Amino acid sequence: MAPVANDNYALISLKDTCSLTSMSKTMIHRLRSEGRFPAAVALGEKRIAFVRSEVHNWINGRIAARAA
Repeated sequence: MAPVANDNYALISLKDTCSLTSMSKTMIHRLRSEGRFPAAVALGEKRIAFVRSEVHNWINGRIAARAA
């Protein structure tokens, strides 16, 4: 029986993260270093990804913050 895909644990590339957030790689790295963006998951020595649900939660938080 094949495992059921769980979107909560789906990983997305840095490129896809840039597209979702409309931010550059440099800005994402800066926010990560300041602890203001979800942590990356190391896939190898030079490859990272992000948990899709964490990025979506971050985006939702930014949308909610504009109303405050």
